Amino acid sequence: MGSKYPFFRNYKKVSILIAFVIAGVIMFVHCTEQPPGTVALTELQERALKFTSPMPEHAFEEGMNQSPEIIELGKMLFHEPRISKSGIISCSSCHSLTTFGVDQTPVSIGHGWRKGPLNAPTVLNAAFHKTQFWNGRAKDVEEQAGMPILDQLEMAATEEHVLAVLSSIPEYVERFHAAFPDQENPLVYENVGNAIGAFERILLTYSPFDDFIRGDAGALTDEQKKGLEAFIEVGCQTCHRGQVLGGELFTFFQTPKERETGIFNFGRYEFTQREADKHFFKVPSLLNIAKTYPYLHDGSVWSLSETVDIVAKDMLSRDLTPEQNRLIVEFLKSLTGEIPAYALELPVLPPSTAETPRPRFDI
Repeated sequence: MGSKYPFFRNYKKVSILIAFVIAGVIMFVHCTEQPPGTVALTELQERALKFTSPMPEHAFEEGMNQSPEIIELGKMLFHEPRISKSGIISCSSCHSLTTFGVDQTPVSIGHGWRKGPLNAPTVLNAAFHKTQFWNGRAKDVEEQAGMPILDQLEMAATEEHVLAVLSSIPEYVERFHAAFPDQENPLVYENVGNAIGAFERILLTYSPFDDFIRGDAGALTDEQKKGLEAFIEVGCQTCHRGQVLGGELFTFFQTPKERETGIFNFGRYEFTQREADKHFFKVPSLLNIAKTYPYLHDGSVWSLSETVDIVAKDMLSRDLTPEQNRLIVEFLKSLTGEIPAYALELPVLPPSTAETPRPRFDI
């Protein structure tokens, strides 16, 4: 990406540097032995690379606007509560980056203290999901970002309210023009989602497991390697595959709480209205899973160990031994990555003006 993106991790340069160092050492000592874990892949690494791949530097697609100006604007809007009807709810309310992109509650609380129907998924690495939301109703993070703002259970705003707030604040007007320099009138609702989406596309977390599949055999502990072996042998990678170990497929699933109470969320059916899609939900990513509790689409299970047993039984018809469970949980801990430092630096939001719409708390 170059120096103008200091918050991206440039693995290519690191790999080149390591290669030169290794080559120099080999030439100096006339030794043909390859350093372990840096060149030749182990059998376990090769097995892992059959269902996943290393995290790229960013999640932008070719031709996308990825300027520092749009990313900074998106970061501000991600934390901006005034675009909600009440003036107190922002994207970060349900997707706090201080708690790995979730709110760590079973379901989120929206406008008027109303509860949402589903557990809020993490925003970290979400740009690599093939669709957004549990039911896949948004095609990408840009489309997704605009939906909760208008949802009456969440931020309860209207497009008119959002644009009235932003256009009343001179700094936002300037920032929209800087972020979208080719547009005569860039302060339109679609660009709110475009800017937030640009910010979300840098919210990537690189974990020890990412280092492992890049070639560092020592990045995982022996217990985590055994856990990865168990993960594969049990068949977890059947659904948890791809760059973020999830986010690609929809599967039939009912939580133990749903079966116990008889109260169900119908998942993808809520979007498609096809009977065949009832109880189908997007397979969640496993990245940072040890930090994004509670689990399942209704947030009804707080224990990662218990969740592993439930999913293995319901999805794979496997009753795990306590040792298998323990090892898989150890492997899952290796998926916890580092949140970009830039993302954790809170933006200073510009002040309101006399024209800025005031908060409203009516339902």
